[in-house]
Amino acid sequence: MIASLALLGRLLLASTPAPFCHSALTADPSSRTTGVGAFSDSLERLYRSGVTWPQFLESAQSRQEMWKGNYQVGAPEPEAVTRVDAVLGRWRLLVVAEDWCFDSANTIPYLARLVEAASNLELRIVNSKAGRWVMERHKTPDGRSATPTVVLLDEGYRDLGCFVERPAKLVAWGEANKGKLSDEEYLRQKTAWYRDDRGRETVREIVELLEAAAAGTFKTCGPADPRKADRRTGGLAMVRGGV
Repeated sequence: MIASLALLGRLLLASTPAPFCHSALTADPSSRTTGVGAFSDSLERLYRSGVTWPQFLESAQSRQEMWKGNYQVGAPEPEAVTRVDAVLGRWRLLVVAEDWCFDSANTIPYLARLVEAASNLELRIVNSKAGRWVMERHKTPDGRSATPTVVLLDEGYRDLGCFVERPAKLVAWGEANKGKLSDEEYLRQKTAWYRDDRGRETVREIVELLEAAAAGTFKTCGPADPRKADRRTGGLAMVRGGV
């Protein structure tokens, strides 16, 4: 009976676009590190434990048509690829995502296509259970842990920026319209926004994030995420509570 109820719940999630792809899990206190070296080591272990995009797509059980359809139409604009290739070094995208998440299915396939087209960018995906402590460090503007959470890592697996849940333009649209529309109409228009955008805003934000990180400017998000350059070591210093 329990197994049947779990299966029914998964099927309902697969058929309905959720307004928020959030996690109710809290961060594991043992995962909270104070030194940037230990933090980078934890991110490296998590990244290496992740699956590749082809592995994730093959194993996805929910929203398969959405995942595959967005991937098929998700070729990035040549300018975006050129800008990524122009950034020196090797870079990695650590993605926390779930196959049932509506926002994940409308953002991550486009990033996968960007990674495939670029010469210096890699991607691995972990689920929200494994990546819950990363989600707790990188929250939405209204304080939620959400999927997808995308963390930009450099060659040393240092956290140099993040993208959480959905593009900023869609966030702004949602804030302006959420209270004016019924839930059904809100989801309809949100779906149309994603369909018309075809990942352009998501890719744009990631490209700008990469360029900013390479230039030494770090986009921060989350209550304990801010960092600043450490001039003494040339590395990063973790700053709790804000910059």
